Amino acid sequence: MSPRQTGPLDGARFDDAQLSAHLAEGAGHILTAIRHEGLVGGSLLGDLGDAMAQAWISAVLSVHRPHDAVLSEEAADDPARLRAERVWIIDPLDGTKEFSAGRDDWAVHIALTIDGRPADSAVCLPATGELFGTDTVTEPTTPLTGRLASPRFWDSMPAEAAAMRLGLTPLRIGSAGAKAMAVVRGDADAYIHAGGQHEWDNCAPVGVALAAGLHCSRLDGTELVYNQPVPYSTDFLIARREIADDILEAIAPIW
Repeated sequence: MSPRQTGPLDGARFDDAQLSAHLAEGAGHILTAIRHEGLVGGSLLGDLGDAMAQAWISAVLSVHRPHDAVLSEEAADDPARLRAERVWIIDPLDGTKEFSAGRDDWAVHIALTIDGRPADSAVCLPATGELFGTDTVTEPTTPLTGRLASPRFWDSMPAEAAAMRLGLTPLRIGSAGAKAMAVVRGDADAYIHAGGQHEWDNCAPVGVALAAGLHCSRLDGTELVYNQPVPYSTDFLIARREIADDILEAIAPIW
């Protein structure tokens, strides 16, 4: 992972984009270390990864952003977040099954939302040494690939409809963050999800994708808004802008 300059434990030394990147990358180092030499495996490995990454991220936020609210998969939901302007939405380990199985397609998600909209965010893919942040990503300029980032074992009806109409080939990837970053990286043209996810599963990927100039929306084309009372996202689309309208048109008859 690319080294970044760090300073003393002083929250003022890091802006929100830098802090989100440090959090994602640091948690990634912790998770990679937990898999060292295969000393722990299976569900215990996943549980340990979730707990240790969460503990570290929570501690860092308490030092650097003590007044911000937090919504995390691995922590109790505090209703006070609904009254907060700034809310960090995090998934300390996205793709626990892939992590536990020794695969590379898992991620760390860190997103700061302001009034429900993703702002400074970062996604780290620790096993491949990649860090994607809103302050560093750029819009993909490579030709369209004809590939659709898809789950490893199934496709939703909207994804199948778009793939059939537009001639897209599934690119099978594990975690949500890894699929979204395949689009940011330019390895796939879109990621269509219709099976429901919690906000922490896609908020940071959406924040990074927006910063990279990609289209991000619900499957009906409306805006994605986070920090909801029930933090659940039923559907979303992340796509290259060249193909986004075609995908929404292909999905419309069934969605």
